Amino acid sequence: MKARIALAALVIAAPAGMASAQGPLEGRVAVDGSVAGRCVLGPPSQSAVPLGTLTNTSGPRTGRLATIAAQAINFPGSYCNFAGTRISVSANAMVAADATAPQPGFARAVNFTSTVSNWAAANAVVTTAASAGGATPAAQGPGGTHPAPKLADLTLTLNNFAVPSDLLLVSGGYAGAVTITLGPATP
Repeated sequence: MKARIALAALVIAAPAGMASAQGPLEGRVAVDGSVAGRCVLGPPSQSAVPLGTLTNTSGPRTGRLATIAAQAINFPGSYCNFAGTRISVSANAMVAADATAPQPGFARAVNFTSTVSNWAAANAVVTTAASAGGATPAAQGPGGTHPAPKLADLTLTLNNFAVPSDLLLVSGGYAGAVTITLGPATP
């Protein structure tokens, strides 16, 4: 008898469940996040630019600055993921490590031009103007502003190497530096 009652309950329950069935139910969940504005300079193709011997070692220009070919350093995969970014460059002339004031006819500074290209319509350009004694070696140059997010391979070109008044260079090691800044344009 119990078996029949259970069976009857099952038969009654099935039609009741079917009668209460509805269409699909939906629920909505918002998903959000954010991305911080970021600029990244790609890894430089060279971390240092070894120019070797800076002076001519023979001939009528012995002791004076030798001709130095333009140097190119690439920064592949550089980017900013937001609009309105500016590139600029600053440089320090190559100055002799020995800070002793040079005797007349000698210099302890080599100036050069730094150009960063492939970011905005206007390249970032600066030319150092250190004195023969090495004073005021730092210089800064603005570049253009790019109006949209951008991914590019930047090129830094170093050229126009020159000694103030084409004087003889004092002996020793010389060092300079170039800094590229990529970020939001400031008013």
